[in-house]
Amino acid sequence: MPEQQTDFIFTAVGEQLGFVGATGVLCLLGLVAWRILRCAQLARDSFGRLLCAGFFTFFAFSVFQNAGMTMGIMPITGIPLPFMSYGGSSALCFFMGVGLALSVYARRSG
Repeated sequence: MPEQQTDFIFTAVGEQLGFVGATGVLCLLGLVAWRILRCAQLARDSFGRLLCAGFFTFFAFSVFQNAGMTMGIMPITGIPLPFMSYGGSSALCFFMGVGLALSVYARRSG
């Protein structure tokens, strides 16, 4: 891979950290996705539920698509790996989405 720091960052993780490191990165991203889904379940209103569910879908699809394209099981697209790929606008979107999910969680019922 000539440009590992861009959308193919998962190949660099696999090369540097091996199977255990790549699995660890996927588990950490899965934990973030699960927490976003949990925020949706605990939301007080339907807007918060839909907001978190929509961001969960965006986040989970981004992880699945990026990891799949680096493994060769998905078509190559420009979808970045959340919080790891090079690029300011994608990182900004993911951080804003997590911030919105945390805001929904902070205003949960109970």
